[in-house]
Amino acid sequence: MQTAIKELLYKMGDDALILGHRNSEWTGIGPTLEEDIAFSSMAQDKLGHAWAAYTLLHEQFGEPSPDTLVFQRKAADWHCCQLVELPIGDYDFSLIRHFLYDHADALRYQALQQSSYTPLAQLATKIKGELKYHTLHADVWTKLLGNSSEEAKARLQNSLNKLFPYALGIFEPTEHEQTLIEQGVFVGEDAIKQQWLQAISAIIAQTSLQMPTNIQPIYGGRKGYHTEYLQPMLNEMTEVSALDPSAAW
Repeated sequence: MQTAIKELLYKMGDDALILGHRNSEWTGIGPTLEEDIAFSSMAQDKLGHAWAAYTLLHEQFGEPSPDTLVFQRKAADWHCCQLVELPIGDYDFSLIRHFLYDHADALRYQALQQSSYTPLAQLATKIKGELKYHTLHADVWTKLLGNSSEEAKARLQNSLNKLFPYALGIFEPTEHEQTLIEQGVFVGEDAIKQQWLQAISAIIAQTSLQMPTNIQPIYGGRKGYHTEYLQPMLNEMTEVSALDPSAAW
């Protein structure tokens, strides 16, 4: 079962770290000062979530330290879904990604509060409060802009259509998932996906947007197959540490 739990923690930590880095790229360039601060704050939260997952991997399973995991892996060694790797684009793009991802993340942590693996249940209980505000922020702005000008609605719909297959990739099943389900560690990706579809459909129904249909998911990220954007982002992110990987900071 250890392998299965490590698999789960890696994908949770990697998703949070990469999206946190992407969201941090809005610092100083947000469409409003409020949104600049909001995306920066949520980015900081996600880095904290990643650190917590990596700390469990290190302390409970003997994996490398959080700093080593972040700064000394190549793209093929990461377990993040492809959704989080994509460049930030315009605000509508990042908003829709935020909306799609954070609803999935909130439901995942909500389910993990009942995990039979106590350290994970404790972590989920701690983090769920932060994610409540992430989804609230995403919902408010999606409904506001999804009921505003024709341009805003068209831009959001275009981003929703483009990102939806990537978002389905959040729920890519992993090799040992059935073990997690049988042992009561995690309810499984399909269960979370069904809850997610209901949650986001309820919000989209309150806008002028339309849910995409008959979409094939974009998988690969959980198995180390990534977009062309991940390795350049990692190169930039690790530029300082790469000068001397053995240095103590």
